[in-house]
Amino acid sequence: MKKADVVEFFRRLAENDPHPLTELESGNVYQLLVAVVLSAQATDAGVNKATRTLFAEVKTPAEMLELGEDALRHHIRTIGLFNTKAKNVIALSRQLVDEHGGEVPADRDALERLPGVGRKTANVVMNVAFGAETFAVDTHLFRVCNRTGLAPGKTPLAVELKLEKTVPQPFRLHAHHWLILHGRYVCKARKPECWRCIVADLCAFKLKTPPPKGAAIPEAE
Repeated sequence: MKKADVVEFFRRLAENDPHPLTELESGNVYQLLVAVVLSAQATDAGVNKATRTLFAEVKTPAEMLELGEDALRHHIRTIGLFNTKAKNVIALSRQLVDEHGGEVPADRDALERLPGVGRKTANVVMNVAFGAETFAVDTHLFRVCNRTGLAPGKTPLAVELKLEKTVPQPFRLHAHHWLILHGRYVCKARKPECWRCIVADLCAFKLKTPPPKGAAIPEAE
């Protein structure tokens, strides 16, 4: 995608949603970290449903340790891989208490050393909690970047590094949220809704999905 097209691509996404937010619910940085860890291979809606009662009871790593793994497992039993995730949340909570004074570190490397925290999770926390210009590549963002030609790559890391070079200011802070939300609600995996996509004319995807009969087609401004 040409540089001018990249700028226009993000200009339209920004105009459509000036202040995008994560759809994971949390009340503080620690709860955000836990929610992101739990969201691996799970939907945000499913995580939110499970954590509403959990987060009403647990707000700090120390409180999570007091709750214990069995009770945590009961709270999150509706989430995929809940046994492994419960072990990781307890372990990362212990590490936060022992090594970071119970605080979530504002450092990606330190975050990645926590149990159950990979690069994507660390990038989300750095961006949402600490305002870092990071690019958390999930399945939606990976698909959008490859399908549109914005930042093609064979691996999530390759896409992330391409975005680092491609995304201009003033769009860097919110870029990954725009792309994730676009992939979740418009540029869907099985059948992208190209007919209502505000960046369709900038997209390299050739097999554009036609609109259903009677559908209104948005115009780029």
